[in-house]
Amino acid sequence: MFLSLTLCALLIEAAFGYPNAIFRRIGHPVTWIGRLITTLDHLLGGEKSILRGRACGLLALGLIIALPVGITIAAQILLHHFMPRGLCLSLEALCASTLIAQRALHDHVRAVLTGLKQGGLAGGRRAVSQIVGRDPETLDSAGIVRAAIESLSENFSDGVVAPVFWLAVFGLPGAVAYKAINTADSMIGHLSPRYRDFGRAAALCDDCVNIPASRLTALWLCLAALFPGGSVRGAIGAIRRDAARHRSPNAGWPEAAMAGALALRLAGPRQYDGVVVADSWMGNGRDDAGQQDLARALRLYRLGCLIQAICLLGLLTGVNV
Repeated sequence: MFLSLTLCALLIEAAFGYPNAIFRRIGHPVTWIGRLITTLDHLLGGEKSILRGRACGLLALGLIIALPVGITIAAQILLHHFMPRGLCLSLEALCASTLIAQRALHDHVRAVLTGLKQGGLAGGRRAVSQIVGRDPETLDSAGIVRAAIESLSENFSDGVVAPVFWLAVFGLPGAVAYKAINTADSMIGHLSPRYRDFGRAAALCDDCVNIPASRLTALWLCLAALFPGGSVRGAIGAIRRDAARHRSPNAGWPEAAMAGALALRLAGPRQYDGVVVADSWMGNGRDDAGQQDLARALRLYRLGCLIQAICLLGLLTGVNV
């Protein structure tokens, strides 16, 4: 396992994030993968029979994974051939840190809290529109807070725990492969007429690779709920009762854990582009979430990130003993 690499990457990302100056100059690994996906979509996507559409989608997914992973492995071989081991680890950790979004996620969700405090309903709607796809104009203050907490919960799994897990198990190529799959799912893995068949492989693969992380995220949130401000009993109860009822096989775990820990109701019916999506409620608490609930959710998230880092350190210590 690549525990030293993973812990170093987490610490780098927590300290520095991904600087905006670098993003403006060269973009981000996810945007590079996104351009590859767009190119393959133009080449292989479009109206086709069900069988051909699925075959083209499977081919596209294979290329979406193989090309970034192949480049990563080739770069690693060159680095290890020409550079000392310690410098290689540092460079790999720096690259791996760009695939983890713990600081960026915290900052984006905290911006919603700041928007509500400083700009009221309009400010909250502007901020939450940056992190969720639902119609912001339909959200009242409680709806904005619930949307931000739901995004925090789900992206804790997809954006933080999952890349950390695959990085720890398979090293940098594992994290790159995960990011490629997850980006493909977000771009082509939905049920629109264009992508229902072409994006099927990406959606199914993303569901599979997120299974470990979604359960781990729920565990980190349950452990975080042991501290003041959360309810571990509520988190465990919500997971057992509600996680499997979510339309996603994975998102229900962190959302239910967060809802139960905060004694809230999350998810439920939501509106996207004028269409109401009927989803099950996660948790059986209040739905009149307020700014203090968003602050508590951010605290649980920070504790969850800390618990994850401590567990990695514990594993690393145990391996080295």
